[in-house]
Amino acid sequence: MKRFYKNVSVERSAAGYHVALDGRPVKTQRGGSQVVSSQALAEELAAEWAGQGETIDPARFAFRDMADYALDVVPTDRAGIAAKLLRYAETDTLCYRADPDEPLWHRQRDVWDPLVDALEAREGVTLERVSGVVARPHPAATMETLKARIETHDDFTLAALEQLTALAASLCIGLAALDDDADGEALWAAANLEEDWQIEQWGADEEAAARRAKRLEAFLKAMAFVRLVRA
Repeated sequence: MKRFYKNVSVERSAAGYHVALDGRPVKTQRGGSQVVSSQALAEELAAEWAGQGETIDPARFAFRDMADYALDVVPTDRAGIAAKLLRYAETDTLCYRADPDEPLWHRQRDVWDPLVDALEAREGVTLERVSGVVARPHPAATMETLKARIETHDDFTLAALEQLTALAASLCIGLAALDDDADGEALWAAANLEEDWQIEQWGADEEAAARRAKRLEAFLKAMAFVRLVRA
């Protein structure tokens, strides 16, 4: 699509902040009002529009896509999103380890245990660690507590949490990424620990590395989105 606007602005109304293109308010992708409560987020949404060239590149609308998802989808599907996130908890990457006699297990323990321990301490829960691929359910009380934690988040944070968790294949990492002082690069490295181990053994693949770089960019954008929502 060719660029169809010249001027991009952020405007304030009683409902919040919105982006305007040549004075016309931007709508969500489903045609709703794209109004956000954070001026900082609105300014970043505007920056995405302003940064487009002569041809609009949909891939450069990461913040818009998350905002639209938060406005269009999350309000009517909070229960479904919570259920999806809890399924990630059931098979959380950080809880499934190699056998203890394998060198990989030691690295998993050193990198993953501090993250799992922190979640357990913060939420007052217990997560089952498993060697191998046979699932071991977490205690029912743990799942109820995690469900309650997920439900405390507003629609915008929940939209980001869903993306963070899916990219990391770990609710533990997704929740950790919501902390204001979280180290995104370190969390991403933890999520990809097994892939890095394989690269050390067999070497890197350029196409896989390119895909991973894009996923890291999406992960860091989701973290930034949360901070903009809170600003």
